[in-house]
Amino acid sequence: MSRSLALFAIGLVFGGGAGFVIAASNGVTFDGHDHGDPAHHGKGTAEAMAHDHSPPLNFAAGSDAPSVSIEAFKDPMSGWNLKVTPVNFIFSPENASRADLPGEGHAHVYANGDKLGRLYSNWYHLTNLPKGEVEIKVSLNANSHSPLMVETVPVEATTVIHVE
Repeated sequence: MSRSLALFAIGLVFGGGAGFVIAASNGVTFDGHDHGDPAHHGKGTAEAMAHDHSPPLNFAAGSDAPSVSIEAFKDPMSGWNLKVTPVNFIFSPENASRADLPGEGHAHVYANGDKLGRLYSNWYHLTNLPKGEVEIKVSLNANSHSPLMVETVPVEATTVIHVE
C-alpha cells in the first residue's frame, strides 16, 4: 500500500511539473489564461484596461491631440457599415505590433464591450450583431496596442445602433 502511495505522489509531482512546463511554453500564465489569445483581451473597458499589457500613451490636450469620431450606416444588403474618422492620427497596418511612432497605429472595435477586432482603415463592416440596442465603440491604439489617452481620458468614440 505504501509503495502505491509513493508512486502516486511521484506521478503527481512529475505530472504537475510537466503540465507547468507545457503551459508556460505555450504562453499560459499563472493568472489562468493565454496571453497570446486576443479573446482574453477585450471584454468591456475595465477588463480591456486591466488586460492591456502596454502602458497607455497619454497626450496633452490641444489642437494636435488625437481624437476619433464614428458613424454607423445600415448596409442595404446586410449588417452595418462603420465610418471611423480619426484626427491627428493615421492608420498604420504595416507597423502593427511594432514600435510606437507618434500619431499612428490602429483602432479596436467593440460591440457591447466585446472586442470584434482591429481596424486599419476608415471603414469596418459589422455583422452578426445581437438583436436590439447595440453599443459600438472604437478606441485608438498605438502600434504596440497601447491605448491612446488625452489627459488620461481614452481616445474613443461610441454610438448606439438598433439591430432588427
